[in-house]
Amino acid sequence: MPSVSPFLWFNEGAEEALALYERVFDDSSVVSVSRRPVSGHEDFMAGTVRIGDLNLIVFNGGPYGDFKFNESMSLFVTCADQDEVDRYWNGLSEGGEPHQCGWLKDRFGVSWQIVPKLFDELMSSTDAEGRDRVFQAMMKMTKFDCAALQEAYDGEKS
Repeated sequence: MPSVSPFLWFNEGAEEALALYERVFDDSSVVSVSRRPVSGHEDFMAGTVRIGDLNLIVFNGGPYGDFKFNESMSLFVTCADQDEVDRYWNGLSEGGEPHQCGWLKDRFGVSWQIVPKLFDELMSSTDAEGRDRVFQAMMKMTKFDCAALQEAYDGEKS
């Protein structure tokens, strides 16, 4: 079976991104780093960070093509609870840009979705009115708020 891994091309800053991702996620480690010779010294070329079961490859490709990240590709983080939402949101959004509905761009421009498992559970419910209240509450959020989602589902004022 082939292995499939996200490969992120950075114009610059891939080594710093690798360090950030390893620091933010508990179950992570840098698997590999490769360097290339440049004018008598070595520059970071690529690295792989393993986050849980995912290998995420980052590459310092330079300005060839001046590629930019956008929201059409994001990394989705399912969180067990509000503490995890807060931890990943705060770690990844530092120096970045928060967006609506649990989306953010980290300081390197990579898009992430930080979503509590509770959201999927509530949106999978058979209670259509409860789902609608959860959806409406989510549309007003930047970072997910588990208590507010549950209150919306239960029909309480959020």
